Amino acid sequence: MFELWVPITIAAAFLQNVRSSLQKYLKGRMGTSGATMTRFIYAVPFAALYAYSLHTWGGFNWPTPNGRFFAYMMTGGLTQISATALLVYLFSFQNFAVGTTFSKTETVQAAIFGAVVLGDSLSIGALLAIFISLIGVVILSVARESTMTLRTILTSWTGKPALIGLASGACFGISAVSYRAASLSLGGEGFLMQAGFTLAFVTVFQTLVMTVYLLIREPAELVRVLKSWRISVWVGLSGMAASAGWFTAMTIQNAAYVRALGQIELLFTFAVSLLFFKEKTNPKETIGILLVCSGILILLLYV
Repeated sequence: MFELWVPITIAAAFLQNVRSSLQKYLKGRMGTSGATMTRFIYAVPFAALYAYSLHTWGGFNWPTPNGRFFAYMMTGGLTQISATALLVYLFSFQNFAVGTTFSKTETVQAAIFGAVVLGDSLSIGALLAIFISLIGVVILSVARESTMTLRTILTSWTGKPALIGLASGACFGISAVSYRAASLSLGGEGFLMQAGFTLAFVTVFQTLVMTVYLLIREPAELVRVLKSWRISVWVGLSGMAASAGWFTAMTIQNAAYVRALGQIELLFTFAVSLLFFKEKTNPKETIGILLVCSGILILLLYV
């Protein structure tokens, strides 16, 4: 329960919530692409400095990237861009807390992708924990309905917001497994450098992809991104710090376990929703979040 990946994951979840809160604020001032871009372009200098610090002051040698590394790094980078864009877009349909919840199906999807791609296995206790958390997510998805029936559950998961959330979760799941594969492909004993090196490469790659896209499709949006630097720089810093945590934890531990524990972000999300965005929650949402938390506790007991 007190393994190193646990506090690293909790810190990453908190920082990711900070980043998402700032992105929601920016979403009201620019489009989905622009709010997504801030996550990457303003993280580049921080990610580069982090990797450089690990080498210079941490004494870690620079890893030697290979074809497998680049393949997984680019796959993870592209799917994370898609996942982030879908999540930011989702804020337009649901309130901040419930909108984020839909994407949390990534835990189940990461478990499937991890088993297929890396051969990662899950214990019975971990599978139970993920299932209980998933039930919590299902309840949260229908918490705004007047009655909770099988029909409302099925309808809520086939509507546009749900499909966007599921797609976001799938992309997050693929990116999580891809980043773990990319870091592990570097070899060596320094998991901090493996994760930091991968993060630096991914962030630069994502920034290049998004810059080209915006220059071609939405040049005005790129201008808005650059003008929003006073807030966006904090998006970049918090996003980079969160990613450093995710990458490090997933280099140490099975990506599905990390993402399952990462659902603790929902606690932070609901706190932000209540305290800063003044969005009200109802009893069904409370039950849902308690089930998600129960799943997390069971996961910690059985890993």
